Amino acid sequence: MGGDPTGDGSERVAMVVDEDRCIGIGQCELLEPDVFRLGDEDAISRVVDGADLPRARALELVDRCPSGAISIADA
Repeated sequence: MGGDPTGDGSERVAMVVDEDRCIGIGQCELLEPDVFRLGDEDAISRVVDGADLPRARALELVDRCPSGAISIADA
């Protein structure tokens, strides 16, 4: 496993949004506007192509999603 060689949560990880679970609150976009965008027509959050976050921040976003729709992508 690549892991986090420094052990400080700085390894960068990709995010995934389960579009069936997303309720369009926009908390993710508010917290990380360069990573998440709500659709104009359906108000469903999606990850911006190629966007990633340090693992520690990604875990925080996973925890703060009110519908539990955000997860860290499997490598």
